[in-house]
Amino acid sequence: MKDKLRINGKTLFLTRTAILSSVVVVLSIAENFIPTLPVALPGMKLGLSNIAVMAALDICSLPCALCVVIIKALFALVTRGAMAAAMSFAGTLLATLGMWFLIRCSKVRFGCLGVGIAGAFLHNFGQIIVAYALISDAVFAYMVVLSLASLATGALTGLVYYIVMPHLYRVPYMH
Repeated sequence: MKDKLRINGKTLFLTRTAILSSVVVVLSIAENFIPTLPVALPGMKLGLSNIAVMAALDICSLPCALCVVIIKALFALVTRGAMAAAMSFAGTLLATLGMWFLIRCSKVRFGCLGVGIAGAFLHNFGQIIVAYALISDAVFAYMVVLSLASLATGALTGLVYYIVMPHLYRVPYMH
């Protein structure tokens, strides 16, 4: 009979974080290949990389998800510059904390769609805060449009995660 491979907690944390960070980078790259819709506003994206953050929160822990957030921001820094990194970090950090609260600390179950929509809204809000700090308070008018877009993009990422989630649980050491 084969013995199961034993992995200590630190190695498991590092492995999961590395895999999910790789997924964030791949989804960010893949998202850049999707043509923008004619109705899309400047800076508007689907937010596919939030799927990996949702997985980190669901499968791993908040520290793992926060490491994924940092890797995502560093990737934005290297590929798109400091402004994109600041926007990515602020948006993803706020979204991650909000999604973590909804997944772990809430008595009400919001499901993948609710968590995805909340994550998209908070991501946009975090980006608006950075834009406000760097530009002016006029950016808050943009929040109305981004909030409506959050419904669609958040529902899409939540739905994709709902479809992918059962398959993630089949991956050894990812549950």
